[in-house]
Amino acid sequence: MRLVALAGGTGASKLLRGLLPLLDDPRDLTIVVNTGDDTELWGLHISPDLDSVCYTLSGLGDVRRGWGLRDETFHALEHMARYGEPTWFGLGDRDLATHIYRTRLIRAGRTLSEVTALVAAGLGVPPRVLPMSDDPVRTRVLGPDGWLGFQEYFVREKAAIEVRAVEYTGAEGAAAAPGVAASLREADAVIVCPSNPVTSIGPILSVAEIAAALADTAAPVIAVSPIVGGDAVSGPAGRLMASRGLPVSPAGVARAYAPWLDTLVLDERDAAAAGSVRAEGARPVTAATLMVDAAAETALARSLLEALR
Repeated sequence: MRLVALAGGTGASKLLRGLLPLLDDPRDLTIVVNTGDDTELWGLHISPDLDSVCYTLSGLGDVRRGWGLRDETFHALEHMARYGEPTWFGLGDRDLATHIYRTRLIRAGRTLSEVTALVAAGLGVPPRVLPMSDDPVRTRVLGPDGWLGFQEYFVREKAAIEVRAVEYTGAEGAAAAPGVAASLREADAVIVCPSNPVTSIGPILSVAEIAAALADTAAPVIAVSPIVGGDAVSGPAGRLMASRGLPVSPAGVARAYAPWLDTLVLDERDAAAAGSVRAEGARPVTAATLMVDAAAETALARSLLEALR
């Protein structure tokens, strides 16, 4: 079965890690990853969501923190502070190798798609990992004192400031990365991971070619709600959804993905919201969606595959 997953954030990496051992051939999975979070620091091109997916599926990711590499050290970060360089973004020493490699190849004329394929191959990641676009699309957040890049908002400000607006700079002229639209149209099923609908999946959908491919695909589209019990499992998804006028509920997630969403998986404790999800045009399916360990990740992935069948 040819699967395509839309991914961003730690919830996506967990679900994909649980899904991988259930597939007959992991190469049948294509992962389209949010690059709205990409940023530049110390002159390096950093792609946090692409790296999280690759690190997690290679088995090298830090399971406890949910980001970066396991057993990482931060000597370079500590030394950069001596020179007055910004150190609010936690770049680890081995993580730096990825950013240096990516930046060098992009400056030499390679596309982000090409570099991502090389990174995934180097780390031994079997699925096909694609950035949503080779063109720069950047998520920006309007706070009380002006516009911030997403990493400035999320990491530096710890997502603690009021959000007045969110925009995807560059999306209007961006094309889908090679293979993205075709994979969606040719898929047997599409999975939208339990990611922030506004700042993880939203940037992907802001690329018109991708939104059109989702509307055109004959494949069933299934999503996992990142909202459980009236709030986000982690991160600022609830506040960002509210800033967009979306209910902070599974129904709000279904509304964000209308009209192409077929099925929404909501947590068992939100079973009472099934009717409101159905009213948004999606079929509700309940499952245990909190991925507290590897067994829970695999169980949720199995629930998705069963719902698709």
